[in-house]
Amino acid sequence: MSESLNDSPKGVVPNMAVVLVEPQGPLNIGSVCRAMANFGFSDLRLVNPQTNHLGYDARLMAVKASVLLESAKVYSRLDDALTDCQYAFGTTRRFGRYRDRDDFLYPDAAAETLVGFGPHVQTALVFGREDCGLFTEELDLCQRFITIPTCDELPSMNLAQAVSLCLYELGKIRAVEREGEGGGAPAVDLADNGDVEKMYSHMEKALVGIGYLDKENPDHILRVYRRMFGRSGLSARDVRVLRGLWRKVDWVRNELGKSEQKNKEQGDD
Repeated sequence: MSESLNDSPKGVVPNMAVVLVEPQGPLNIGSVCRAMANFGFSDLRLVNPQTNHLGYDARLMAVKASVLLESAKVYSRLDDALTDCQYAFGTTRRFGRYRDRDDFLYPDAAAETLVGFGPHVQTALVFGREDCGLFTEELDLCQRFITIPTCDELPSMNLAQAVSLCLYELGKIRAVEREGEGGGAPAVDLADNGDVEKMYSHMEKALVGIGYLDKENPDHILRVYRRMFGRSGLSARDVRVLRGLWRKVDWVRNELGKSEQKNKEQGDD
């Protein structure tokens, strides 16, 4: 390898994490590490792994990339793994009623989007379980989705192969940039995923409070807003402005409540 495993690839989203949610096979985890090393990525995050990622089988497949197994960060929940991320792509073939086709990109288009953020934005590629992928609640934490155009007869890919395919598309762009054909990345100021999720939580409470969202099923409409905001990403300023809006909604609701209570008391008199 021409680069250290701890060095970020030059010119291509060096702050990108590969996140595996509840991976079940040690061979797959090891193969993912080898693919990451092949393309110059080193930030591996495991969410509640269902196997020993430091065992013999994982090391066997990682070969010289076993250092990535040892440095992998382990989390109990996906939202914790994405707290410092500002933009995440979740991989799935399930389009669903809350996801527009515009939310889905093929790996090459997703790579172009990731590279466009530049090296100062923490991004992530999120991959689900080998048997059932990512759950809807986990996809909610991702701004956009990657779908791989496999045939309908056997649509599900092996986890390590899917990771390799996505990283390959990023590697192609890096190769072009190294040949002097790439341009500079535009400056962006995306909010951290943790701050965005706090905003969504505040949004849900505020809109449930005024009756806009059904308190029994607030996600029915909230997922539509997640997709709308996720397409372009929310900047830190966007999040502050939206939090200000929800605070105003809370204030108006409280004032109306006080007025209604006062009128009721006067009527009782």
